[in-house]
Amino acid sequence: MDELIAANLVVGRDGSTTLGGRSKGLSVPADRERFHEIRRGFNAIVIGGNTARNEPYEKAPLPVIILTSRGIPDSLTSKPDTEAWDMSIIEALTKAKERYHRVLLESGPALLQSALAEQLVGELFLTIVDKTPNENPINIAEITRGFEEISREVVTDAVFLHLRLAPTSQ
Repeated sequence: MDELIAANLVVGRDGSTTLGGRSKGLSVPADRERFHEIRRGFNAIVIGGNTARNEPYEKAPLPVIILTSRGIPDSLTSKPDTEAWDMSIIEALTKAKERYHRVLLESGPALLQSALAEQLVGELFLTIVDKTPNENPINIAEITRGFEEISREVVTDAVFLHLRLAPTSQ
């Protein structure tokens, strides 16, 4: 089985990562459809504690690993394939990859940027929507640095990018 750690993120055109405190606020119908399509290629999802507390993961179709020292939030206690790991992003993604082989990081910007800085992410799925709330922004050029474009699809209100870590960056 081929192994891969990938990340999936929706951002506004201005780099915003949330709208109303949640990434779901940025999402558009085409992004939600793509989001579920991407998940089908993976065996587990890794998220951070803030994502677990603020986003709807109780119906996620895959095991969910939460990187947190605060345990599993109440909203996810009824999801039996949820675990809370209190460890670094390096340790967590290494362990998740060993256990699940194909892991999707769906975290907020802090964990994502840590994983990117350590070159743990081999592929990045980035949706850029036509919204500019200037909320919790990241620098799009910075997070995509070192990646090469595999595909780009433009729909009415979003651009879908699939990026791979460039061989010279590895």
